[in-house]
Amino acid sequence: MAQQLIQTQAQKQVQIQKLSQQQMLQVKLLEMPLTELEDNVRAELDDNPALEVSTDEDMPSGEDTATDDNYDSSDDNEESADREEALDNALKDLGSDDDMPVSYGQQQTDNADYEEMVYGDTVSFYDKLKEQMGELELSTKQRDIMEYLIGSLDDDGLLRKDIDTISDELAIYHNVDATPTEVKEVLGLLQGFDPAGIGAQSLQECLLLQIERRPPSQLTDDMKAIVGKAFDEFSKKHWDKVQTQLGLTDNRMREAVKEISRLNPKPGASLGETEGRNVQQITPDFIIDTADDGSVSFSLNQGDLPELTVSPSFSDMVNTYKNNRKGMSRSEKEALLYAKEKVEKAQGYIDAIKQRRHTLYITMKAIIEWQHKFFSDGDEADLKPMILKDIADKTGLDISTISRVSNVKYAQTRWGTFPLRYFFSDGYKTGDGEELSTRKIKLALKDIISKEDKAKPLSDDALAAAMKKAGFPIARRTIAKYREQMDIPVARMRKG
Repeated sequence: MAQQLIQTQAQKQVQIQKLSQQQMLQVKLLEMPLTELEDNVRAELDDNPALEVSTDEDMPSGEDTATDDNYDSSDDNEESADREEALDNALKDLGSDDDMPVSYGQQQTDNADYEEMVYGDTVSFYDKLKEQMGELELSTKQRDIMEYLIGSLDDDGLLRKDIDTISDELAIYHNVDATPTEVKEVLGLLQGFDPAGIGAQSLQECLLLQIERRPPSQLTDDMKAIVGKAFDEFSKKHWDKVQTQLGLTDNRMREAVKEISRLNPKPGASLGETEGRNVQQITPDFIIDTADDGSVSFSLNQGDLPELTVSPSFSDMVNTYKNNRKGMSRSEKEALLYAKEKVEKAQGYIDAIKQRRHTLYITMKAIIEWQHKFFSDGDEADLKPMILKDIADKTGLDISTISRVSNVKYAQTRWGTFPLRYFFSDGYKTGDGEELSTRKIKLALKDIISKEDKAKPLSDDALAAAMKKAGFPIARRTIAKYREQMDIPVARMRKG
């Protein structure tokens, strides 16, 4: 029987929410650190004649400063709440930038997760890679994929996500339909950037990418064989097994190991040291003060941000034309439309600045309330388990909003200047249901390892027993995981 093609029509309801220009502006300003915002404000003042610096010297109150005891919730008026909800909905649709790398600020305390910032040029690691991307002829899709890959690199310059995950995230959060094959092709281009090893998905691949750029030679072949075929034994320093497996002479083995040791396992970190690991020298967005009695207050750092207002002359022009529409000439109508557009844009920008200030304020207030003990005494071990969702629930904001506030924002405290991400950490639940901060566990683990007998370093089982004795009853596999996260080798490699 012949088949017939029948064309039918059906109605399908699909909900699509498009972000308004105002919502996009709010998102953009919210993500900016203070110094970048200052530049943006100056550019907007130059671009929009209807936007002016206010001559009123009085700074706005209510959202600029607060203490942990006297916050007045009446400051959150209905109009501000409406703006907050609109921004929150916008951010929710944009997704979260949890995987964006975070640069860590200078700290005065020794800790398990963060290293001191190396200040250098004002050109960031991210910017240097973007510059190299600009030298390639890429399609729009390839450019989108490349930008996402660069943004997904960790501080070492490695890509810790698998290709399938990146493909899914591009589709979900950025509406980019990229197959794993397409992502892998673009990743191959990124791995051709400088410094060598950038974009590798493992330490082994990072070293191989660097070896492949060396000129052909017997030594290069030996290095490639050791890292490519005997990497596990090499990483455990089982030199005799590597030498036997590959049939290398003592001299060739010694020279290859010597050259491999000169490779850079953290290409992103080295680029950061020479180019400046952050986009600009750290300027805190929050100033947190702790009194001797332990009370905590904070303020938003306004830096060189001026108070903005809509130009009275432009406002008067709009009102005058509105009241005299009859008989207006074509040129007068064009002038009205021009003035109206500039006034609306200026007011929208001012509202977005206010919205940013309000969102930063309530987020920092919630963080201080959650981590009050740390802000009181500066002891990192007092940081409680806290994830983005905790602060989102406490503020009523979406997780993506909290994520954007936490990225590239810094808080100056009595104990040092920290990125907001520093105050977040996962929790570990013991067998009896007690929740411990992973950071506190890592500090205790690091302390025990630092005091061990280097002639007889502790195994992971022994470390688990020592940690239990110290009040941290965690499993051996958890010990191994935290040890690896802190780049602490196994016992036999710590033997000195």
